[in-house]
Amino acid sequence: MKNNVKITRMNASITQEQLAKRTGVTRQTIGLIEKGEYNPSLQLCVAIAKELNKTLDDLFWEVD
Repeated sequence: MKNNVKITRMNASITQEQLAKRTGVTRQTIGLIEKGEYNPSLQLCVAIAKELNKTLDDLFWEVD
């Protein structure tokens, strides 16, 4: 699953650990999401988007 979480998080100067704590998951989970190796729940997607001030479309869906 391709996503823009890593680049958005880095542009916001937030570490994986900080994002993990703010969204209630482990740093490893954030790492796996960023690599596209873990499909997060909709609830987690919303929490990540909220923390990064982005929409779900911005982070998780490719717009053609």
